[in-house]
Amino acid sequence: MHTQHSWTTTPITADLIRGALDLEHTSHGVLPHRLPARARAQCTDPQLAAAEAQPSGVRLVFRTRATSVELDALPTKRVYAGAPPRPDGVYDLLVDGRLAAQSSVTGAGNTLTVDLTAGTTTHEPGPPGTLRFTGLPDRLKNIEIWLPHNETTELVALRTNAPAEPMAAHDGTRAVWLHHGSSISHGSDAASPTAIWPALAASLGGVELINLGLAGSALLDPFTARAMRDTPADLISVKIGINLVNTDLMRLRAFGPAVHGFLDTIREGHPTAPLLLVSPLHCPMHEDTPGPTALDFSTMGAGQVRFQPMGDPAERDPGKLTLNVIREELARIVEQRSADDPNLRHLDGRVLYGEADFAELPLPDQLHPDAATHRRIGERFAELAFTGPDPLLGNSERD
Repeated sequence: MHTQHSWTTTPITADLIRGALDLEHTSHGVLPHRLPARARAQCTDPQLAAAEAQPSGVRLVFRTRATSVELDALPTKRVYAGAPPRPDGVYDLLVDGRLAAQSSVTGAGNTLTVDLTAGTTTHEPGPPGTLRFTGLPDRLKNIEIWLPHNETTELVALRTNAPAEPMAAHDGTRAVWLHHGSSISHGSDAASPTAIWPALAASLGGVELINLGLAGSALLDPFTARAMRDTPADLISVKIGINLVNTDLMRLRAFGPAVHGFLDTIREGHPTAPLLLVSPLHCPMHEDTPGPTALDFSTMGAGQVRFQPMGDPAERDPGKLTLNVIREELARIVEQRSADDPNLRHLDGRVLYGEADFAELPLPDQLHPDAATHRRIGERFAELAFTGPDPLLGNSERD
């Protein structure tokens, strides 16, 4: 039997990490990024900077006989002035693909306080903390530690009471699924990193996830398309729409060409991979009302966070985007392109979460799904995209 005191420290290097496109070496350790440095340099939006540095879908993966694992990590916890405290980020430990333990870094880490009314942020540094997982089975096994999907995490040190070895990243037995979407794909109000809908769908579909769900930042940015173009993948999906309404970023005239350009760039690197374009989920406040979307500050004093639409339905005719306008345009674009691109498919997001689902499982803040809804979306996507009789992201000759 292994004791908890004969520790082996394993350097945290790229061959231990899945789901990140870049690793930044900091004074504390390693900070995973979900966009490469070139993409980050081309955008000064603090929303995107925060989102891509939150390691949604990023995990440490290694093989070991260890019965105890320790991970030193430095989280950056976000606090919103006037809003209820956010729970500590959750780390999920999987043994041979099954959830075996969960933990959080408590009483440590940096704190970033955001005052949305004043438009200010305050950063208070703090020390790293240690996660401990004990009582693991005493046999050779695959370990995955999924990092919190909504909490920036610097990895400081990994210790095990038996040697840990990297696993081959892609051994050819599991297809790599590259997905891009909004905060809903990022994880929004999911309970833990393996409970976000893309992680659930990947597990059910038997594929390896690279999650480019970027909260508030699925905006057809060219640098995101280039990152997807340059990332090895077998299956690709793009869920687009809600953030374009939230930000009121563009009009219909610009939207269509931007979608074409985004898809063209992806196809430069993945000419034949199955590519699925997903339109927005049902969201009543923006079905026919344009953005922008704003916080309803009147609810924050009661300990709630809710969003509200600020646009006028009459502005749809001059070209403002609503969810229904976006769905119609995405369906048209896929129909047009599929004549020359037989591996391009379309999925109406209301199949994943529609009007009847909203009646049963309403969006608590009018915008983001809760944990139960993440599970429903993940299960439906897995069946439609991976496991059903006509999978939208089915087997194809790999590019």
